[in-house]
Amino acid sequence: MNYIVLDLEWNQSPSGKIYSNKSLPFEIIEIGAVKLNSCFKEIGRFSELIKPRVYKNINHIIGNIIHIEESELKNARSFKEVMDSFLEFCGSNYIFCTWGSLDLLELQRNMKYFGLKPLSKGPICYIDVQKIFALQTEGKKYQHTLEYAVDYFKIKKDISFHRAFSDAYYTAKVLRLIKRKNRKKLSFDTYCIPESKKEEVHIAFDSYYKYISRGFGSKSEAMHDEEISYCGCYLCKRKTTEIIPWFSNNSKHYYCVSMCKKHGFIKCKNRIRKSESGKIYVVKTMKKISDEEKDILMEKYRKNLISNIPEA
Repeated sequence: MNYIVLDLEWNQSPSGKIYSNKSLPFEIIEIGAVKLNSCFKEIGRFSELIKPRVYKNINHIIGNIIHIEESELKNARSFKEVMDSFLEFCGSNYIFCTWGSLDLLELQRNMKYFGLKPLSKGPICYIDVQKIFALQTEGKKYQHTLEYAVDYFKIKKDISFHRAFSDAYYTAKVLRLIKRKNRKKLSFDTYCIPESKKEEVHIAFDSYYKYISRGFGSKSEAMHDEEISYCGCYLCKRKTTEIIPWFSNNSKHYYCVSMCKKHGFIKCKNRIRKSESGKIYVVKTMKKISDEEKDILMEKYRKNLISNIPEA
């Protein structure tokens, strides 16, 4: 298994969102990557500019950040040509690693716009280095900048930031300093959701379980699905006792708590999302929680009940 540490630079409408192409709000103009082997040692590099077809003039804000001149792009190859070379560089057995969650989304959006074959028929498993850096250093998700992480680990700054290759280069250096147990905390890009029940994602990590559903026609249909509404013990699969029934305080996140005689309190969380195709799908997580965490959720449940009592 190799690791493709990927970074992209993209352009957008110079005239603002109102003039943006809705099918391609961000057009990729540079791909940079570092390939690492199974021991996280560098074994390859990729860097190439892309000639834009949709936004041919650089947005002035983006231009001030990435310092790419329009003249540099005129002689560059097309997105399709560069992608063919990039996928050849990636090989056949690899996992993407990115700083944050946007690069894979925009990569697939550009591939669809320019008529390329999808990377996958369903969710793509990848390593979000930004997320696992925050989990290792602070114990929670936090969106630090890449330069913050480079400074945190005292990595030498020998090339400039804010170009595709340089940011991939630094992300790879940060990744090598992440503990092995944290590298196993994988993320999933859901630009493409499971097409059927057989293709749904079920994966157990050290401290929690994740499930990504197929698409549904409505939120109500999704929440009435047996798999989605189930709130049992993911560790032993035994029947549990419901402590807090499903409730929501923002219409997108639903919570439920059950009691397993062997493993204690189990919290289920359903996040309602809409796919690129307009279908509703659910990302569900299940994890053991403490008495204190259960009490916090119970208080939220009670407040939710009170706020939904109709006035006389």
